[in-house]
Amino acid sequence: MDFKDGAQFDPGFIQHISAFVPNIEYAYSSLNRFRNFGMKKQQFKMLLPKIEQLLDNYLGFYTGCLLWAGYIKNLDNLQILGNLAFDCEYDENETLEEVNFIIDYIEQLKKDVKYYTGKDFEIEENKIKILNAYREFLSLNKGFTNTEKTNDIIMPENLKKITKDDEILAKIEEVTTNGNLKELLNLVGKLF
Repeated sequence: MDFKDGAQFDPGFIQHISAFVPNIEYAYSSLNRFRNFGMKKQQFKMLLPKIEQLLDNYLGFYTGCLLWAGYIKNLDNLQILGNLAFDCEYDENETLEEVNFIIDYIEQLKKDVKYYTGKDFEIEENKIKILNAYREFLSLNKGFTNTEKTNDIIMPENLKKITKDDEILAKIEEVTTNGNLKELLNLVGKLF
């Protein structure tokens, strides 16, 4: 990646993400079309892998955002390029809406998996940590409305200090090319 003009706000993640809330709403609207419980169970079993994939993709995205922010924070107070939120009015509810939805949805998903499959659904502790860290990150940075330079980035205190780590940069470059954001979860040890 080229940093001569500054650091990109988004290194290329956003092109590989599809909105979480509409996808979940669509999945449940297709589920609710069935009146017969047996058919609902079958439909849910078909939807579950897609829901898990969407969730992992988002968790990878959040992990990548935290890693990227930590990485570029070490780049000598460079201008942040492409931050569309800069100098906008901050609305905490709007900023945290998606991550709060995902946190709440995970609890609902546990109940739904039990109801439709009879099995327990658990999410790894690190994934919950990612969600909570990302939520705090958004809040600390006030939705990036005041984030003009890399020194303006505020990282949550419970994260490890991220350095100019070549492994992080290489993985981000790889993922922005191949689109598999879930792969960023392999670097969660760099955060906690």
